[in-house]
Amino acid sequence: MPRTNLICLFGALLVFVLAPFAAAAPSPAGSRPTFAASRISNLINNLHVPQRPWLALRDTVIQKIWRLPAQSSVVSSHRRESLVGSGPPPELVARYGDDVVLRFNVSTTDEAKSLTEASTVLFLDVWEFGENWVDIRIAKAVIPSLLGLLPPSLQHAHTLLMNDLAQVIYNSYPKPILPGHSLASSQDNRIFGPALKSKSAVTEQNVFFQDYQPLSVIIPWMRLLRSLFPSHVRIIDVGVSSEGRSIPALRVGVHPTNSQRQSDARKTIIVAGGSHAREWISTSTVNYVAYSLITAYGKDKVMTELLEKFDWIFIPTINPDGYAYTWEVDRLWRKNRQMTSLRFCPGIDLDRSWDFQWDGERFRGNPCSESFAGEAPFQAVESQRIAEWAKNETESNNVEFVAFLDLHSYSQQVLYPYSYSCDAVPPSLENLEELAIGLAKAIRLSKGERYDTLSACEGSVAMAGKKPGRIFPRMESAGGSALDWFYHELRVKYAYQIKLRDTGSYGFLLPRENIVPTGKEVFDAVRYLGDFLLGNKGIELEGDASQDSIKESLAPGSPSIDETSAALGNMAGSDAEDEGQEEMMDVDWELRRRRRR
Repeated sequence: MPRTNLICLFGALLVFVLAPFAAAAPSPAGSRPTFAASRISNLINNLHVPQRPWLALRDTVIQKIWRLPAQSSVVSSHRRESLVGSGPPPELVARYGDDVVLRFNVSTTDEAKSLTEASTVLFLDVWEFGENWVDIRIAKAVIPSLLGLLPPSLQHAHTLLMNDLAQVIYNSYPKPILPGHSLASSQDNRIFGPALKSKSAVTEQNVFFQDYQPLSVIIPWMRLLRSLFPSHVRIIDVGVSSEGRSIPALRVGVHPTNSQRQSDARKTIIVAGGSHAREWISTSTVNYVAYSLITAYGKDKVMTELLEKFDWIFIPTINPDGYAYTWEVDRLWRKNRQMTSLRFCPGIDLDRSWDFQWDGERFRGNPCSESFAGEAPFQAVESQRIAEWAKNETESNNVEFVAFLDLHSYSQQVLYPYSYSCDAVPPSLENLEELAIGLAKAIRLSKGERYDTLSACEGSVAMAGKKPGRIFPRMESAGGSALDWFYHELRVKYAYQIKLRDTGSYGFLLPRENIVPTGKEVFDAVRYLGDFLLGNKGIELEGDASQDSIKESLAPGSPSIDETSAALGNMAGSDAEDEGQEEMMDVDWELRRRRRR
C-alpha cells in the first residue's frame, strides 16, 4: 500500500479513536468542569460490553495511549477517583468550602439553653445531639459570632469533627457519577448485573449496594425486583410529592388462597426511610432490608413464614423531591422542596408536619429553619398523602398495621413513642421497651454496634448524665412526628424510629463501605421484629375475635423467643453465644430500670 494511503488510514483511525475525547473536552468558558471526567469514566465503565471489531480496536488503542488498565466489569474506587480528580469540583467548593462541623460538649442546662438560642439566632444547621454533645455545621467566618453568644464555659468546649466538608461530601457521591449527572442507561448492566439477575446472589455481591444510588436507579431497580419475583413483590404508590413525583413502595408478601379465611385484616409492617433528604443511609438500608427479605422467600423458613403471615411495605424515601435535590444541588438538604411564605426558603420538615401534637408554633414564622413544620399540621404534601393512604388501607382495604419502623440517621438509637413530650406515657410502654431492647440486642449481635434504647422525647433533648429532672432545652421541635402519629392515630402497636450509623465521625456523610454492614444489622433487627410478632408477643388485641385471629396467625412450629435468641446468637458467632446468659440478665435489668414511677 502506498505510504500516502497508510498516512490517511492512520489519520482516520486517530480521528475515530479520539473523537469521544474531543467531544468530552470542556469548552473555553461556561462549561462544567466535571463533564469531561464523567464522559471518560462512563467510557471506561462500558468497556466490558460486547463490542464490534472496530469498537474493540478503538478501545484497545485508547487503553494503550492513555495507559488504562485492561477491561473489567467493576471499576475500582481507586481508579475511579483517579479519573475524576482527587478534589471536589468548584461547585462543591463554592457551596461548602468554608463550612466545618463542630461538636460542643454541653454539661449544664444554661449551656444547652445558650447554644439552642444562639443556633436559632444564627440559623445554624444543628446536625445531631446526644446526652452531652451537640454537632453543628457552621461557616468558619461565623464561628466568632457563635462563640460570642455563648458563655465562657462553652467557648473552648468544642472539637472539630470535619474540617474539609466539601471533600467529605465529594467522597460521599458515587464515583465516577457526580452531583448533577444521572446514571446513564448503559450502566444498567453494571448496577442490575448478574448478582441480581441470578436470583440467588449474596447481597454483598450486588453492585447496587456498593454505593448510594439516585432515584433514577432506585425506581428501575424496584421494577426489576417486581419482574423477578412476581409471586410476592408488587410496586405501589403511597402518595405524591409537592413537585409531583410519585412516592413508590414495595409491597412484599404472599397473600392467602381462596381456601383460607379472607375476613381477617392483613397484618402489615411499614419500613420507611428518607424523611430527611440528606440521610442517604436510611434509603439504602430500606432497600437492603427489602432485597434481603424478598430473596430469602422459599429459602429461609422463618423469612418465608414472615412473608406468608405479614405484608411488608418498604418506602425507600417519603421525600423524593428532597432526595433528588441532594443529588442535583445540595447534598445536605434536609426538608422537602415545597414552597413557603418565603420564596428563598423553601421546604418543610416532614417529620414535624404530622397532625398529632403538632408544635410548629416555635418555628412558624421562620421557614428558613431546618425544623420548620409548616404553617399548620399536614401542610407538607408528602406527609398528608401518606397519612391518607395509610388511613385508606385500614378503613377500606382490610389492612391492620402492626409495626412501623422509621429509619433516620445518625446517632445509633432505637426510639419509641412519645416524641412530643417526656411527660406523656404511652399505654403500652413496657411492651415498647421490651421490643426496643430486643431490636438493639439483635443489632449488637449482628455487627457489634451498640444502639441506645430510649423514649423519642429523650432523643429530642439533651440529658444531663441521665439524672431525672435535668433535661436540657430542646434543640429542635419534637411534635408532629410520624412516629407519634402512627402510634397514636393509627393505633400501630409497635412504632419505632431507628437512628442508624454512625455516632458523629461522618454524620450524614457516612462512607459507602457502611451500606452493607448497616443494612445487615437492621435486617437482623427486622428479623427479630418478625419473630417477636409471630411469638404472640407483639400483637395484643382486645376481644375474642381478635384473640382467635392471633391464634390462627401462629403457624405450627413457629419459633419461640428463646429459639429466636439462639438463632441470633448463631448469626453472631461464638462471641455472641458466650454472652447469651449475660444478655438476658441485661434485658431484665434494663426493663426494671425503665419502669416509670
